[in-house]
Amino acid sequence: MSEVLPPRSVLLIVGGSIAAFKAPELLRLLQAEGMQVRCVLTEGGRQFVTPLTLQALSGQPVHTDLFSLTAEQEMGHIALSRWADLVLVCPASANLLARMAGGLADDLAGALLLATDAPVMAVPAMNVRMWEHPATQANVALLAERGVSILQPTCGPMACGEFGAGRMPEPVDIKDAVLAFFRQQQCQAGPLAGRRILVTAGPTHEPLDPVRYLANRSSGQQGFALAAGLADLGASVTLVSGPVSLPAPAGVTFLACETAREMQALVMGNGPFDVAICTAAVADWRPEHEAGQKIKKRGRMMPRPL
Repeated sequence: MSEVLPPRSVLLIVGGSIAAFKAPELLRLLQAEGMQVRCVLTEGGRQFVTPLTLQALSGQPVHTDLFSLTAEQEMGHIALSRWADLVLVCPASANLLARMAGGLADDLAGALLLATDAPVMAVPAMNVRMWEHPATQANVALLAERGVSILQPTCGPMACGEFGAGRMPEPVDIKDAVLAFFRQQQCQAGPLAGRRILVTAGPTHEPLDPVRYLANRSSGQQGFALAAGLADLGASVTLVSGPVSLPAPAGVTFLACETAREMQALVMGNGPFDVAICTAAVADWRPEHEAGQKIKKRGRMMPRPL
Protein backbone atom coordinates (compact mmCIF):
# COMPACT_ATOMS: atom_id res chain seq x y z
CA MET A 1 0.00 0.00 0.00
CA SER A 2 2.83 2.41 0.84
CA GLU A 3 4.16 2.06 -2.72
CA VAL A 4 0.84 3.31 -4.09
CA LEU A 5 0.11 6.12 -1.62
CA PRO A 6 1.92 9.46 -1.96
CA PRO A 7 3.90 10.76 1.06
CA ARG A 8 1.77 12.39 3.73
CA SER A 9 3.73 15.14 5.47
CA VAL A 10 2.20 17.02 8.41
CA LEU A 11 3.72 20.11 10.01
CA LEU A 12 2.31 20.18 13.55
CA ILE A 13 2.29 23.62 15.18
CA VAL A 14 1.67 23.29 18.93
CA GLY A 15 0.16 26.41 20.49
CA GLY A 16 -0.05 27.65 24.07
CA SER A 17 -3.07 25.85 25.53
CA ILE A 18 -3.34 23.32 28.33
CA ALA A 19 -4.56 20.93 25.62
CA ALA A 20 -0.97 20.89 24.31
CA PHE A 21 -0.30 17.99 26.66
CA LYS A 22 -2.22 15.83 24.14
CA ALA A 23 0.15 16.73 21.30
CA PRO A 24 2.47 13.74 21.90
CA GLU A 25 -0.46 11.32 21.65
CA LEU A 26 -1.67 13.00 18.45
CA LEU A 27 1.85 12.78 17.03
CA ARG A 28 1.98 9.02 17.64
CA LEU A 29 -1.46 8.49 16.11
CA LEU A 30 -0.49 10.36 12.94
CA GLN A 31 2.72 8.36 12.66
CA ALA A 32 0.78 5.11 13.11
CA GLU A 33 -1.15 6.05 9.94
CA GLY A 34 2.13 6.32 8.02
CA MET A 35 2.39 10.11 8.11
CA GLN A 36 5.67 12.01 8.37
CA VAL A 37 5.39 14.60 11.14
CA ARG A 38 7.62 17.56 12.00
CA CYS A 39 6.85 19.81 14.97
CA VAL A 40 6.94 23.55 15.59
CA LEU A 41 6.57 24.54 19.23
CA THR A 42 5.45 28.08 20.05
CA GLU A 43 6.65 29.91 23.13
CA GLY A 44 3.28 29.27 24.76
CA GLY A 45 3.33 25.63 23.77
CA ARG A 46 6.69 25.19 25.50
CA GLN A 47 4.98 25.95 28.81
CA PHE A 48 3.05 22.70 28.54
CA VAL A 49 5.21 20.26 26.54
CA THR A 50 8.97 20.14 26.02
CA PRO A 51 10.84 20.10 22.70
CA LEU A 52 12.66 16.98 23.90
CA THR A 53 9.38 15.04 24.22
CA LEU A 54 8.27 15.86 20.68
CA GLN A 55 11.74 15.27 19.28
CA ALA A 56 12.00 11.85 20.92
CA LEU A 57 8.61 10.79 19.55
CA SER A 58 8.96 12.25 16.05
CA GLY A 59 12.62 11.40 15.53
CA GLN A 60 13.03 14.88 14.04
CA PRO A 61 14.37 18.19 15.39
CA VAL A 62 11.68 20.37 16.94
CA HIS A 63 11.64 23.91 15.57
CA THR A 64 11.09 26.74 18.05
CA ASP A 65 13.04 29.83 16.98
CA LEU A 66 12.56 31.95 13.88
CA PHE A 67 16.08 33.33 14.19
CA SER A 68 17.98 30.10 14.83
CA LEU A 69 21.06 30.32 12.62
CA THR A 70 21.49 26.53 12.61
CA ALA A 71 17.92 25.95 11.53
CA GLU A 72 18.09 28.69 8.93
CA GLN A 73 21.20 27.10 7.48
CA GLU A 74 19.88 23.52 7.46
CA MET A 75 16.16 24.12 6.85
CA GLY A 76 14.92 27.66 6.85
CA HIS A 77 11.33 28.57 7.67
CA ILE A 78 10.59 28.87 3.94
CA ALA A 79 11.87 25.38 3.18
CA LEU A 80 10.00 23.96 6.18
CA SER A 81 6.75 25.53 5.02
CA ARG A 82 7.24 24.00 1.56
CA TRP A 83 7.89 20.54 3.02
CA ALA A 84 4.40 20.10 4.46
CA ASP A 85 1.39 18.62 2.67
CA LEU A 86 -0.76 19.87 5.57
CA VAL A 87 -0.11 22.42 8.31
CA LEU A 88 -1.94 21.36 11.47
CA VAL A 89 -2.25 24.03 14.18
CA CYS A 90 -3.14 22.07 17.30
CA PRO A 91 -4.00 23.28 19.79
CA ALA A 92 -4.84 26.71 18.42
CA SER A 93 -5.24 29.08 21.36
CA ALA A 94 -7.28 32.27 21.18
CA ASN A 95 -4.03 34.23 20.89
CA LEU A 96 -2.70 32.05 18.08
CA LEU A 97 -5.98 32.32 16.15
CA ALA A 98 -5.84 36.11 16.52
CA ARG A 99 -2.26 36.20 15.28
CA MET A 100 -3.17 34.00 12.31
CA ALA A 101 -6.11 36.26 11.43
CA GLY A 102 -3.89 39.36 11.72
CA GLY A 103 -1.11 37.85 9.61
CA LEU A 104 1.56 38.43 12.25
CA ALA A 105 4.90 36.84 11.42
CA ASP A 106 7.22 37.80 14.27
CA ASP A 107 7.70 34.21 15.41
CA LEU A 108 8.37 30.93 13.63
CA ALA A 109 4.76 29.72 13.63
CA GLY A 110 3.46 32.97 12.18
CA ALA A 111 6.15 33.13 9.51
CA LEU A 112 5.46 29.53 8.47
CA LEU A 113 1.73 30.13 8.21
CA LEU A 114 2.31 33.12 5.93
CA ALA A 115 4.94 31.36 3.84
CA THR A 116 3.16 28.07 3.26
CA ASP A 117 1.06 27.23 0.23
CA ALA A 118 -0.13 23.98 1.84
CA PRO A 119 -3.67 23.60 3.27
CA VAL A 120 -4.00 24.68 6.91
CA MET A 121 -6.18 23.00 9.54
CA ALA A 122 -6.69 24.68 12.93
CA VAL A 123 -7.97 22.95 16.08
CA PRO A 124 -9.13 25.61 18.58
CA ALA A 125 -8.80 24.93 22.32
CA MET A 126 -9.62 27.49 25.00
CA ASN A 127 -11.98 28.51 27.80
CA VAL A 128 -15.67 28.63 26.85
CA ARG A 129 -15.93 32.41 27.37
CA MET A 130 -12.84 32.98 25.23
CA TRP A 131 -14.26 30.74 22.50
CA GLU A 132 -17.64 32.51 22.52
CA HIS A 133 -16.12 36.01 22.56
CA PRO A 134 -17.06 38.00 19.42
CA ALA A 135 -13.38 38.68 18.66
CA THR A 136 -12.55 34.97 18.60
CA GLN A 137 -15.62 34.14 16.52
CA ALA A 138 -14.71 36.91 14.07
CA ASN A 139 -11.17 35.57 13.78
CA VAL A 140 -12.42 32.02 13.18
CA ALA A 141 -14.86 33.25 10.52
CA LEU A 142 -12.11 35.24 8.79
CA LEU A 143 -9.73 32.26 8.77
CA ALA A 144 -12.46 29.98 7.41
CA GLU A 145 -13.18 32.54 4.68
CA ARG A 146 -9.48 32.42 3.74
CA GLY A 147 -9.63 28.65 3.35
CA VAL A 148 -8.39 27.45 6.75
CA SER A 149 -10.20 24.29 7.86
CA ILE A 150 -11.53 24.74 11.40
CA LEU A 151 -12.08 21.60 13.44
CA GLN A 152 -14.79 22.75 15.85
CA PRO A 153 -14.12 22.33 19.57
CA THR A 154 -16.27 20.01 21.64
CA CYS A 155 -18.42 20.72 24.67
CA GLY A 156 -17.50 19.39 28.09
CA PRO A 157 -15.64 19.99 31.37
CA MET A 158 -12.46 22.05 31.14
CA ALA A 159 -9.19 22.25 33.04
CA CYS A 160 -10.31 25.59 34.51
CA GLY A 161 -13.33 23.90 36.11
CA GLU A 162 -15.94 25.40 33.79
CA PHE A 163 -18.17 23.53 31.34
CA GLY A 164 -18.99 24.38 27.74
CA ALA A 165 -17.68 24.62 24.19
CA GLY A 166 -13.96 25.10 23.72
CA ARG A 167 -12.49 21.69 24.55
CA MET A 168 -10.05 20.35 21.99
CA PRO A 169 -11.39 17.19 20.29
CA GLU A 170 -9.72 13.97 21.35
CA PRO A 171 -6.50 13.12 19.49
CA VAL A 172 -8.13 10.14 17.74
CA ASP A 173 -10.82 12.45 16.32
CA ILE A 174 -8.19 14.92 15.12
CA LYS A 175 -6.27 12.05 13.52
CA ASP A 176 -9.45 10.99 11.73
CA ALA A 177 -9.98 14.54 10.44
CA VAL A 178 -6.42 14.62 9.07
CA LEU A 179 -6.85 11.17 7.54
CA ALA A 180 -10.14 12.23 5.94
CA PHE A 181 -8.37 15.27 4.46
CA PHE A 182 -5.71 13.13 2.78
CA ARG A 183 -8.28 10.62 1.55
CA GLN A 184 -10.31 13.46 0.07
CA GLN A 185 -7.20 14.58 -1.80
CA GLN A 186 -6.80 11.04 -3.14
CA CYS A 187 -10.35 11.27 -4.52
CA GLN A 188 -8.93 13.76 -7.02
CA ALA A 189 -5.68 12.03 -7.96
CA GLY A 190 -5.62 8.48 -6.55
CA PRO A 191 -5.62 5.32 -8.71
CA LEU A 192 -9.29 4.70 -7.82
CA ALA A 193 -10.41 8.32 -8.16
CA GLY A 194 -13.92 8.58 -9.54
CA ARG A 195 -14.87 5.02 -8.55
CA ARG A 196 -17.88 4.44 -6.27
CA ILE A 197 -17.40 1.28 -4.23
CA LEU A 198 -19.79 -0.44 -1.84
CA VAL A 199 -18.49 -2.53 1.06
CA THR A 200 -20.74 -4.48 3.41
CA ALA A 201 -19.45 -5.69 6.75
CA GLY A 202 -20.34 -7.19 10.10
CA PRO A 203 -23.20 -9.46 11.17
CA THR A 204 -26.94 -8.93 11.05
CA HIS A 205 -29.23 -9.36 14.05
CA GLU A 206 -32.63 -10.93 13.41
CA PRO A 207 -34.93 -10.27 16.39
CA LEU A 208 -37.00 -13.00 18.00
CA ASP A 209 -38.54 -10.50 20.39
CA PRO A 210 -37.51 -7.08 21.78
CA VAL A 211 -34.77 -8.76 23.84
CA ARG A 212 -33.49 -11.83 21.95
CA TYR A 213 -32.16 -12.17 18.41
CA LEU A 214 -30.36 -14.54 16.06
CA ALA A 215 -26.81 -13.43 15.28
CA ASN A 216 -23.27 -14.55 14.52
CA ARG A 217 -19.82 -13.57 15.75
CA SER A 218 -18.66 -11.55 12.73
CA SER A 219 -16.43 -8.67 13.90
CA GLY A 220 -16.58 -6.62 10.70
CA GLN A 221 -12.81 -6.11 10.72
CA GLN A 222 -12.25 -7.36 7.17
CA GLY A 223 -14.85 -5.07 5.65
CA PHE A 224 -13.69 -2.04 7.66
CA ALA A 225 -10.07 -2.63 6.64
CA LEU A 226 -11.08 -2.95 2.98
CA ALA A 227 -13.13 0.26 3.15
CA ALA A 228 -10.19 2.17 4.66
CA GLY A 229 -7.73 0.79 2.08
CA LEU A 230 -10.01 1.65 -0.83
CA ALA A 231 -10.48 5.19 0.51
CA ASP A 232 -6.69 5.53 0.72
CA LEU A 233 -6.57 4.79 -3.02
CA GLY A 234 -9.08 7.53 -3.83
CA ALA A 235 -12.33 5.60 -4.13
CA SER A 236 -15.61 7.06 -2.91
CA VAL A 237 -16.51 4.34 -0.43
CA THR A 238 -19.87 3.56 1.14
CA LEU A 239 -19.61 1.14 4.06
CA VAL A 240 -22.84 -0.56 5.15
CA SER A 241 -22.36 -2.44 8.41
CA GLY A 242 -24.34 -4.46 10.86
CA PRO A 243 -23.82 -4.06 14.64
CA VAL A 244 -20.07 -3.97 15.41
CA SER A 245 -17.82 -2.27 17.96
CA LEU A 246 -15.48 -0.68 15.39
CA PRO A 247 -15.22 3.07 14.73
CA ALA A 248 -16.21 4.17 11.24
CA PRO A 249 -13.16 4.69 8.97
CA ALA A 250 -12.31 8.33 8.34
CA GLY A 251 -13.35 9.71 4.95
CA VAL A 252 -15.85 6.91 4.32
CA THR A 253 -19.65 7.16 4.08
CA PHE A 254 -20.79 4.93 6.93
CA LEU A 255 -24.32 3.50 7.12
CA ALA A 256 -25.32 1.40 10.11
CA CYS A 257 -28.06 -1.21 10.14
CA GLU A 258 -29.24 -4.14 12.23
CA THR A 259 -31.20 -6.66 10.17
CA ALA A 260 -30.66 -8.23 6.74
CA ARG A 261 -33.67 -6.37 5.36
CA GLU A 262 -32.28 -3.04 6.61
CA MET A 263 -28.91 -3.82 5.03
CA GLN A 264 -30.57 -4.68 1.72
CA ALA A 265 -32.55 -1.43 1.78
CA LEU A 266 -29.42 0.66 2.41
CA VAL A 267 -27.48 -1.15 -0.33
CA MET A 268 -30.24 -0.79 -2.91
CA GLY A 269 -31.04 2.79 -1.92
CA ASN A 270 -27.54 4.28 -2.15
CA GLY A 271 -26.32 3.08 -5.55
CA PRO A 272 -25.35 2.84 -8.24
CA PHE A 273 -21.84 1.55 -7.53
CA ASP A 274 -18.98 0.58 -9.80
CA VAL A 275 -17.92 -2.25 -7.50
CA ALA A 276 -19.58 -4.09 -4.62
CA ILE A 277 -17.51 -6.02 -2.07
CA CYS A 278 -19.83 -7.97 0.20
CA THR A 279 -18.04 -9.19 3.31
CA ALA A 280 -21.02 -8.98 5.65
CA ALA A 281 -22.03 -12.19 7.44
CA VAL A 282 -25.74 -11.89 6.74
CA ALA A 283 -27.88 -14.19 8.90
CA ASP A 284 -29.08 -17.35 7.15
CA TRP A 285 -32.39 -17.33 8.99
CA ARG A 286 -34.91 -14.91 10.43
CA PRO A 287 -37.97 -15.67 12.58
CA GLU A 288 -41.18 -15.97 10.62
CA HIS A 289 -42.77 -13.59 13.12
CA GLU A 290 -41.18 -11.25 15.65
CA ALA A 291 -42.86 -11.26 19.03
CA GLY A 292 -44.09 -7.87 20.16
CA GLN A 293 -42.95 -8.42 23.73
CA LYS A 294 -40.44 -10.58 25.54
CA ILE A 295 -41.26 -14.27 25.21
CA LYS A 296 -42.01 -15.71 28.64
CA LYS A 297 -40.10 -18.71 29.92
CA ARG A 298 -42.67 -21.43 30.48
CA GLY A 299 -40.86 -24.65 31.08
CA ARG A 300 -39.02 -25.71 27.96
CA MET A 301 -39.15 -22.96 25.34
CA MET A 302 -40.29 -24.14 21.92
CA PRO A 303 -38.25 -22.92 18.94
CA ARG A 304 -40.02 -20.32 16.83
CA PRO A 305 -40.68 -20.97 13.12
CA LEU A 306 -37.92 -19.52 10.86
